Amino acid sequence: MCIGMLNSEKDDRQPNDALLLMQVAQGDIDALEQLFARYRRPIYTLAQSITRSNETAEEILQDTFYRLYTNATKLDGSQPLLPWLYRVAANLSYNSARRGWNLMEPITLLTERLFAPHGRSPEHLAEQHEIQDIVHATLEELPMNHRAVLALFYLHEYSIQEVAEILELPEGTIKSRLFHARKLLKQRLVRRFGGASALLDQI
Repeated sequence: MCIGMLNSEKDDRQPNDALLLMQVAQGDIDALEQLFARYRRPIYTLAQSITRSNETAEEILQDTFYRLYTNATKLDGSQPLLPWLYRVAANLSYNSARRGWNLMEPITLLTERLFAPHGRSPEHLAEQHEIQDIVHATLEELPMNHRAVLALFYLHEYSIQEVAEILELPEGTIKSRLFHARKLLKQRLVRRFGGASALLDQI
């Protein structure tokens, strides 16, 4: 099933997720298409945060919504749908990595989110490009489960509690993984820029 090819535009009077989920449970593909259009971007971004290949991220996106279709009758429509989609996508991404695909973070997106408040002067842009290289090298050292935490926390701006709920992990584990990633990244940046860069305060 290739989802997303039929209805790509949103109507201003969209039904809520609970109604669409009920319709999906009844076999309504149009309702599934509406949910796909609503949530495809964040799910794709998360998958791309863990996998290296755009093609792999697209496969995970399709598989996530196929699983939504096959599990719709079991889901509680009174609960937010997006965290469930994130959880499925994260698990599928972990599984893909275990099968041997390479990993990487969307470095440009991550560093823009971390450092955008400092503006886009030529000096800051040059520094940001160098930081991207450092971030890339640093994140390559992190386990894939740390990368999912960073993607949800920084790219999607979920709280620690929400990340814990999505990944079904204790909040302490999420905090530990964030602390480890930040510490490693700061060490690399301090070695390059010393303590003078204001960008360090954003991490």
